[in-house]
Amino acid sequence: MQQQSGKHKNKTLATLIAAVLGGIGLHRFYLYGMRDRFGWLHILSVPLSLALTAARPDAPQLFTALPLVLSALCACLEALVIGLTPDDKWDQKHNPASGRQSESHWILAVIIVLTVGLGAMGLIALLARSFDLLFTGGAFG
Repeated sequence: MQQQSGKHKNKTLATLIAAVLGGIGLHRFYLYGMRDRFGWLHILSVPLSLALTAARPDAPQLFTALPLVLSALCACLEALVIGLTPDDKWDQKHNPASGRQSESHWILAVIIVLTVGLGAMGLIALLARSFDLLFTGGAFG
């Protein structure tokens, strides 16, 4: 999906939004506008998780909140893809008519490193809790 407006899309800001609020798809709306289907899919993970929690209040929260957890993990991956995109490719895709060129700074590297750390911790926690629930019935927490 190409961005056609003359408004410049900041790669660092898009990476930060994806890392912090990407679980609800705000980075997709920043980049592609309100018609982005994947952005709405991220948002739909919230009511779906709430509906699963209401339908099965006795079920482990990991399973009822799984759509939101997966959305957040996908957003971490999207933040890495956005942040690691070369500036010239970024401008070709998101800023073809803005008249400005993107220039990444050190803060982008910090955001990427923090995103890798948080994403890895989230994935490890998801796997550990899943195995705990599946093989011990949640005996360890």
